[in-house]
Amino acid sequence: MRALVITGPGEAAVHDVEPPVAGAGQVVVDVERTGVCGTDVELFTGEMSYLRTGRSWYPLRPGHEWCGIVTRVGAGVERRWLGRRVTGDTMLGCGDCARCLAGRHHVCADLAEIGISRGFAGALAERIAVPVTALRPLPAELDPALGALVEPGGNAVRAVEAAGLGRGGRLLILGTGTIGLLAALFARARGIETHLMGRDRQGLRLAATLGFAGVWTRSELPPLAWDAVVDASNAPELPALAADLVEPAGRVIYIGLAGTPSTLDTRDLLLKDVTAVGILGGSAGLAAAAAAYADGSVDARPLVATTVGLAETPGILAGHRPPAAGPGPKIHIDPRR
Repeated sequence: MRALVITGPGEAAVHDVEPPVAGAGQVVVDVERTGVCGTDVELFTGEMSYLRTGRSWYPLRPGHEWCGIVTRVGAGVERRWLGRRVTGDTMLGCGDCARCLAGRHHVCADLAEIGISRGFAGALAERIAVPVTALRPLPAELDPALGALVEPGGNAVRAVEAAGLGRGGRLLILGTGTIGLLAALFARARGIETHLMGRDRQGLRLAATLGFAGVWTRSELPPLAWDAVVDASNAPELPALAADLVEPAGRVIYIGLAGTPSTLDTRDLLLKDVTAVGILGGSAGLAAAAAAYADGSVDARPLVATTVGLAETPGILAGHRPPAAGPGPKIHIDPRR
């Protein structure tokens, strides 16, 4: 089968590789759609921290935002999975440690991540082998574009839930990339008054077309009481700004990652009695994201700029944006092309 292989920093190509086999407790999925994530780009450029710590290594096969159809099942897997449209949890814990048994497998000390770490092959390929325990069923009629947005959607759902706001609460989201926009969509669907702050008017254009009236640059941001602030940016100065902007006794949610260390004075949290929450992975939010897509309360498809074939993926990772791409931040790959 064909699969994208990254062999070193800046080096990626589509290779012919052996197709996966469904081992005991596994299924093989024919991949319909895969999203290109910032993590994939960092693995390609060599900037990903896991490459320095030894959690990831070359050659590697990326891709962790995906959906597809189950075509093979291994020993111990019920045959009812055959023919089902599914997506999967990226985070694969050992299943036996105290963290896993407590439902926190996403922070397991022996964590493997599909398409990211421990050599687990990802979904920028025609097929992928996945543990059945990681599968999440999707409605057969769900658009594959939405299926491949369940994983980032799960991250966004967790960020919104961590904000702890009910209907009418006021939320400010810093950053208008995929996670920021998804968080805004899920928050609005829950009746939360949602505002977004972006770097410039160009970056806020899509948010405005999605129907958000509260879209601001830093200089335009009104002096409102922000009950919670989500930092979904990669700017090292914004974690401190989030803590500065949030109301006393409010919540700050950190889901963005800067390429360099952020500076945050914990006195700004303590003296305002602020709760700060870090979000790693979408595991606990996958079901809620899929349900919101399926019932139509959230339509994330405008976030997908375009869908291209597997052969175009190296260029996408290198920063090429197809001429026909729309304004969305997400590019999808159809490995069948």
